[in-house]
Amino acid sequence: MNLYKKLLEYSKEGIYPMHMPGHKRNVEMASMINPYSLDITEIEGFDNLHSANEILLEGMNRAAYLYGSSYTNYLVGGSTAGILAGIASCTKKGDKVIVARNSHKSVYNAIYLNELKPVYVYPKQIDSFGINGDISTDDVKDLLEKNPDAKLIIITSPTYEGILSDIKSISELSHRYGVPLLVDEAHGAHLGFHKDFPDNSIKAGADIVIHSLHKTLPAFTQTGLIHINSKLISYETVKRYLSIYQTSSPSYLLMASIEQCITLLERESMELFTSFFNELDMFHQRMGQLKYIKIMNKDDVSRIGCFDFEPSKLTISVKDTNINGNKLYNLLLNEYNIQMEMVSDNYVLGMTSICDTHEGFIRLGNALLDIDATLKNYLKNYDIYNNNRNSLSSNFKKEIYPEIIISSYEAIEKESNMVKLSESMDHIAAEYIYLYPPGIPLLVPGEQISNQMISDITNFLKNGLTVHGLYEGQNIKVVS
Repeated sequence: MNLYKKLLEYSKEGIYPMHMPGHKRNVEMASMINPYSLDITEIEGFDNLHSANEILLEGMNRAAYLYGSSYTNYLVGGSTAGILAGIASCTKKGDKVIVARNSHKSVYNAIYLNELKPVYVYPKQIDSFGINGDISTDDVKDLLEKNPDAKLIIITSPTYEGILSDIKSISELSHRYGVPLLVDEAHGAHLGFHKDFPDNSIKAGADIVIHSLHKTLPAFTQTGLIHINSKLISYETVKRYLSIYQTSSPSYLLMASIEQCITLLERESMELFTSFFNELDMFHQRMGQLKYIKIMNKDDVSRIGCFDFEPSKLTISVKDTNINGNKLYNLLLNEYNIQMEMVSDNYVLGMTSICDTHEGFIRLGNALLDIDATLKNYLKNYDIYNNNRNSLSSNFKKEIYPEIIISSYEAIEKESNMVKLSESMDHIAAEYIYLYPPGIPLLVPGEQISNQMISDITNFLKNGLTVHGLYEGQNIKVVS
């Protein structure tokens, strides 16, 4: 069976997508005729993305106006291309940058490619769900004072689970120091279109903002936008790096998908987001019946002092019950035909969008209520079970996280060899180790491997999670 046939068969299996892309395969909301009849290259009358001055420029100007940015460019290589180009545009080889430790792998690849020196700012922790919280403005200020030579601040907001940092305060702070702020807002392209959703980072004053349209809006996979909003940033330099990190033959189908999405938002955003928020609100109210499964909400985020939360993400926790995240994930898939976005140790993540259906929310709610009722039957073993559980965490605590010994560039370029994960303590990592999704490195090349990290990775594997970067036989690449 080839991929095309497999995709066709999968589309008929009735599995509901609580995952990206944001179009949710909802052909009533977004559709195209046979794509082969539309697929072209740079021919007369259709402009060129890398020197746009006609129809593509018009479309990008419409996107800029919609989002409120000074300049906007299409991304056909996902947010990854925008992050690589954005970071390269603001730095020179060997520069120091302040980076949120819960950044996506593409940020670390940019650090490697430009031989940058990262200074990490660590997010708060939401221990009740085992996830990362927001980035403190005070922590950023402290690092700016200690590192006056920093050339760029890089923050992810919202996080994979929907936690937002106070970008307005951080951008005001960064501008007082004359340092541009780049926000990886890949998961927030839908923000700012309705009063019940937070504003986006463009309105909050960030200098560069990167959006993945395909994550939370109806657009094809790997489509995105990069927004430039500051005199601290050279738009011409950004375009030059985009021409390096994006293909010289960008897909007109992908760009048409971006424009279809923009047109939909221009015409119907208020109606669509009002309906979407009402569905989310009804879902959360109904899930108030759950006894053991917990779904994170704005009150949970506020209680620990995080800045804000956007409601489209469903972080569904089974922490302190007798099943783990992997069990819940497989139950939803195999018993209820619901494909979730990701699984972690204690929770699963669902991604929703304006293209989700009422039936989809009802179906997920019914499944969770059914599963929650079965957990009640196991509570007689609750104390024994929890006393023997490993407490896992895929988040980042400064006091326990591996020490940076050498730069990622040095670690990757040096000679390396394989050792057993169980025997790797005190070695220097030569490869990224990460759970995917979300693609946030647990270990970065150049970091010293701690006993805690070995234990965490081992427990992730035992709990059925997919750990990328390990080699056959649970070997890990280390600097020789």
